[in-house]
Amino acid sequence: KDGGKGRLLSWADLLCFNFHTKKVWIFPGSEEARFGSTVQQHQAGGRQWLLVGAPFQTSGRKRTGDVFRCPLDNGTSEGCSRLHLGNLSLDSVSQRAEEMRLGLTLTSDPRDSSFVTCGPLWSHECGSSLYSTGICSRVSRTFRPTGTIAPALQRCETFMDIIIVLDGSNSIYPWSEVQNFLINILHKFFMGPGQTQVGVVQYGSSVVQEFRLGEHRTVEEVVVAARSIRQRGGEETRTALGMEVARSQGFGRGGRPGARKVMIVITDGESHDSAQLPQAVARSNRDNITTYAIAVVLGSYNRRGMDPEAFLEEIRLIASDPDQEHCFKVTDESALKDIVDALGERIFSLEAGASPRGRGFGLQMAQAGFSAHLVKDGVLLGAVGANDWNGAVLKDTKDGKVVPPRSSYEDEFPEELKNHGAYLGYSVGSLISSDGSQLYTAGAPRFNHTGKVIVFTLADSGNLTVLKALLGEQIGSYFGSQLLSMDVDGDGRSDVLLVAAPMYYSQGWERGKVYVYGVTPELALVLQGALEASDGAQNARLGSSMAAIGDMNGDGFQELVVGAPLEDDHQGAVYVFYGRGRTIQRRHRQQRLPAAGFSAGLRYFGQSVHGVLDVNGDGLVDLAVGALGAAAIIWSRGVVRVQAGLLFQPEKVDVSNKDCRRGGKAAACMAVTVCLSLSSRTSATATVGADVWYSLAFDEGRSPPRAVLEEPDQQQLSRLFLQTGSQSCRHHAFSVQETSDYGHPITVVLETGLQDPDRGPVLDPDQPSVLRAALPFWNGCDQEDACVPDLVLHAGTDLLDVGQFCSSGSVWSVCGHRSAAEGGAGVVEARRRKVAVLARLENRGENAYAAALRVSTSSNLLFSGLVLKDQSDVEMECFSESRAAGELSCNVSAPFLKPSAQVSFRLEFELRPALLLDHIQVVMATSSEGRDRNPEDNICYIFLPLRYQADLLFTRDPNPLRFQIQAGGPAPFSWSQGGADSCHDFNLTYQIRNLGTLPVHGLVFRAEIWAVTRGGNQLVEMLDLGLDQEEEEGRPSGASSFLPNGPAAEDLSHLSQLNRSNGASVAAQCGLHLPASTQLEVRLRGRLLCPALLAVGFRALEVMTTASIRMDASSPAFLQEDLAVREIILEIRKEGDYINPVWIILGSSLGGLLLLALLVLALWKIGFFRRQRPEEEEEQPVANGKAAEELS
Repeated sequence: KDGGKGRLLSWADLLCFNFHTKKVWIFPGSEEARFGSTVQQHQAGGRQWLLVGAPFQTSGRKRTGDVFRCPLDNGTSEGCSRLHLGNLSLDSVSQRAEEMRLGLTLTSDPRDSSFVTCGPLWSHECGSSLYSTGICSRVSRTFRPTGTIAPALQRCETFMDIIIVLDGSNSIYPWSEVQNFLINILHKFFMGPGQTQVGVVQYGSSVVQEFRLGEHRTVEEVVVAARSIRQRGGEETRTALGMEVARSQGFGRGGRPGARKVMIVITDGESHDSAQLPQAVARSNRDNITTYAIAVVLGSYNRRGMDPEAFLEEIRLIASDPDQEHCFKVTDESALKDIVDALGERIFSLEAGASPRGRGFGLQMAQAGFSAHLVKDGVLLGAVGANDWNGAVLKDTKDGKVVPPRSSYEDEFPEELKNHGAYLGYSVGSLISSDGSQLYTAGAPRFNHTGKVIVFTLADSGNLTVLKALLGEQIGSYFGSQLLSMDVDGDGRSDVLLVAAPMYYSQGWERGKVYVYGVTPELALVLQGALEASDGAQNARLGSSMAAIGDMNGDGFQELVVGAPLEDDHQGAVYVFYGRGRTIQRRHRQQRLPAAGFSAGLRYFGQSVHGVLDVNGDGLVDLAVGALGAAAIIWSRGVVRVQAGLLFQPEKVDVSNKDCRRGGKAAACMAVTVCLSLSSRTSATATVGADVWYSLAFDEGRSPPRAVLEEPDQQQLSRLFLQTGSQSCRHHAFSVQETSDYGHPITVVLETGLQDPDRGPVLDPDQPSVLRAALPFWNGCDQEDACVPDLVLHAGTDLLDVGQFCSSGSVWSVCGHRSAAEGGAGVVEARRRKVAVLARLENRGENAYAAALRVSTSSNLLFSGLVLKDQSDVEMECFSESRAAGELSCNVSAPFLKPSAQVSFRLEFELRPALLLDHIQVVMATSSEGRDRNPEDNICYIFLPLRYQADLLFTRDPNPLRFQIQAGGPAPFSWSQGGADSCHDFNLTYQIRNLGTLPVHGLVFRAEIWAVTRGGNQLVEMLDLGLDQEEEEGRPSGASSFLPNGPAAEDLSHLSQLNRSNGASVAAQCGLHLPASTQLEVRLRGRLLCPALLAVGFRALEVMTTASIRMDASSPAFLQEDLAVREIILEIRKEGDYINPVWIILGSSLGGLLLLALLVLALWKIGFFRRQRPEEEEEQPVANGKAAEELS
């Protein structure tokens, strides 16, 4: 039983996709032949085949490569046979087929059951050079080659038709020297198909063709024929006739189209038909024949004693221009051997324009067929060696080959980077745009060391236009070495372009990466992410091969297979990724197929992948994977779904109807019917069967459960055999025990699975294997489908209104002049941090299921907590997604609130110090699943204006300030503010402490100095009003000042104090902000104005200073008193010459004398003078003695 569940878990973890990890066909082959380098599933002749490339396979002694075919419909992995395609050949080409790597590229064409295989290192000779241009073979459905494809093959620079015109007249002597010259020059020619062919014409009085062009195909054959040529003789030298025969008959009958025509004329004297010579030369020039003329000058002329100048002029006429390049002269026949090398070099320099020497390679080393891709009108081939290894892309169509000019690539592959060897054409592909047109793709993995991919069009004219380019991000990652476009959703348009970088270095290893680019309708390539190997992979080289396969799981989207042949220490692995929508899922349920799971001997498993055929007939594609010396077919498995249903009798639990006893207790007995059916996601026609198990559980995770299965169903799995198209049902009895929780329905869990995960189909991983159903309790209402509750909500706050606040004995400014409007405002006490909403919810109707409360508050309230009051069995919980959101949701007594139930609760909110509004607002609304009988009492709306108690401690320095000025000094200077006219500076300090828990805004501080006399003299100057907080509202404003023309004499001696009753003030004020529990210090700096103080008359004078605080009219806060005033006295004294009146002096003197006389009289009366004297006499000796002692 437990083992069955264990198998389910392990199977579900492994089989995210449906390739069989245990049923695999492995086709063995030769490791030396690299059997398995490429694989293609192929259908031809009504049979299914696996084509396997073996690019190192030998053909005789030559290692040409070949392709094997392995039958897939005979039920075994045996019987692979070789196709013997290594004998590829082209007419008129001197080929080298060894090491051509046939089978390195393999592409199947389902349109006509043919396939194309290429040998990119196929080479051919051109003179002394060997060019690897590459070749491909198209093979028919009968596995016979039907044609060769070689778009990079070009005419050799040695592709020449050469006719040697020999003067065989009697004057030539000795003939053996001419024969030796002929043999030597023939050895200089590269003869063979596609190269040079030679004919010989001999003339004298008549003309004879010794052998024609193409009559002998090798140098050896031509040399043998030349040795048998005998001198024909003749009395005349008819050079014009010899040239004409060579032109018309020699080139006309054996010449090849496109071959360079060369004529070599050897003669030792003037022609006897010199009149016809200009016409013969003109005809040769018209036929583009290059003519070399060799004059044996001193032979017959020396023997005859003749002047050779006319002969040399004739030779210059025969030779093509310029003469110095085409005209030779020797002293005699034996000297002909000296010009052999020079003549050979000049002949082959004719094709210097086609030679790679000095200009780099064009297509000579193209290696066309390194990659191949079938397109609508032919085959697209990559040629990595073209253009000095920058690479190129070629196309072969039924109308011929398409070769873009080298200049087509210059913008994307600039000349200055050609030494990097971009390898364009390492991979080729195509994609279908939104308008249905086919665009081509090609990768250049070595471009600028990081790699590049281009998207382009290629016209039949050879015009290549690059539309988009993608660049790699890491040096050496081989970005673009594999390309694949996918139509994931099957709408006929390419959805993604996959670009592999198999050597991408990550986490210290060459793990590889596959980039996923989305293809937009505008043809923008948007990077969607990257596919990577599993976390444990090391040198994986993920992306070495890629293939799109059909829908494997029945969701309608194509899947992707990616090879990682170096994973697991070069054993290799294959990854399968889901398609979904219009992209590839990067991490969701990827399946990894390691080689170690199939065969211990596999190596480099995943170096090639392909999948288009359903081999085992289950309606799904089976996967072909290539390895070193082996190829594998991994079988797919059908995907099924198990549909489950539960039917309860009765449909709801009625706990009041206890009709049986279980465990000695009354219980409600019920039954459940389990019905299962099977459907196939991947096969719409075939009948599929599977053994299925299922299990039932009640109240999952709850102990003890409220419902229990009857014996014997409690401890075992139930098993059924299901077939698509049918349903099977079974009944199970269970009982429900007494419970206090009949609000929550009973959860019933039905789990299903396959009995044997290793056989038959697999379960759809997207289909849940667990069905959860809720078995509800009867709602207890008159109507089964609905209850009619009647929820009533009452709410208020715990804030005192102004009337209540004042009636509690508080003496504050708000109590002295409150208006009717203010009477209903709530008072926020100074030390209050929270506001509570006191509410009661009751149900006066039927059960209220899913009763809930929604609360919305003003922004100055933050939800703090919920407190339930009284002893109630009603449960309640509140939650808020964000404290600052102002929204709160509460669930009340889930699942329902009983009739007549009520709950009192307290919602606590913190006041936001940073946002003190002049009101609070709370909107509460209750609801339930039923239709409320009286919905109008389901909402409470609280809007309360607020007044904030500002508990401030306003103090000042209690000590008065005293100043003293010296009178009678030098005359004051002219009046000016500050400077020499001022004297003592002073500072007045005031402290304001906020004793509350909330900040105070809108506080106005005002300072006044009553220092302006009625005569207009300003005695004190206010310099500055400073704060200990740097805030904008703390800046002084509204300062007033008196600036009279100058001090004037004024008598103030009758005044003891300047104040508001007898003077004017200078003032300043500022707005203040006090955070909670902080103190602010205000500093007033002033200065005594000495010129004014010296000008007025006084001896002592007090100057009154006042400071007050009040709340701004717009502030909702209030103080204990409307205007709190603190006073500080400035005491000023003046010293120096002060003339008192005479009567004051006389009166004072007489008064003093009279007071002294009265004092003496009083002392005498009491006997003071009489008692003192004897005492002094008695003490005198002591005093004297003491004095004496002190003196001694």
